[in-house]
Amino acid sequence: MFMTFVQNDWWIAIPMMLMSLTGLTLVFWRLLLNINGSTNMNEFLPLFQQKLEREGVAGALRFCQTRNDFIPKRLLVPGLETAKQGTGLAAVRRAMANAIELDILPDLNFLLAPILAIAKIATMVGLFGTVISMIGAFNEIQKASGGSGGAGQAGAIGLALFATALGLVTAIPLVFAHVLFKAWIAKFEVRMKSVAQKVLLLLQSAKASGKAATGSGVKTGPAGSDSAVLRRGVTP
Repeated sequence: MFMTFVQNDWWIAIPMMLMSLTGLTLVFWRLLLNINGSTNMNEFLPLFQQKLEREGVAGALRFCQTRNDFIPKRLLVPGLETAKQGTGLAAVRRAMANAIELDILPDLNFLLAPILAIAKIATMVGLFGTVISMIGAFNEIQKASGGSGGAGQAGAIGLALFATALGLVTAIPLVFAHVLFKAWIAKFEVRMKSVAQKVLLLLQSAKASGKAATGSGVKTGPAGSDSAVLRRGVTP
């Protein structure tokens, strides 16, 4: 019966199938982007802390620049570049917040608008096809004489409902995928802010350690100069 619908109402069946294929392609594309951009923070943060302690901000920056995932390359690099300039932690926090709002979140929402648009349009196109087919079926019933005419058009009415069914089959998975992606983005945003806070604490700790190491160094004062004079054996 479905093939009959495709043959008789190809003008609505072919666009609906194209929308279904396009929607599924966009969902898989967005899913692959999410998978490729994810970061295992349990593995990354210890490595980042090690680089920061051994090589300083410059080493941590180089380490993040070699990564391809969202959090190190898109979130931490702007913050570390700001920290490398010698600015305070407030400026580093602002740099990472701007990276989240202006750079990362727009990329995470990429393809979500077309997915939702296809879901809504598919429902309306399916309903439109059903209405047009039903109008044609009822016109044929009106022209037919006797009860056999109505019975003969029952199959046409059933075929007309295929358009609505196809629209719903397209829309329901896409709407579901859109909701899941939006929930994932909200969770990922919270995760990025948590990582940014941890990195700020690490930078603050590294800065405090550097000051402590500088303060504990031996300074050469006037007494050192007098000792040098005595070692040269200068006699009064």
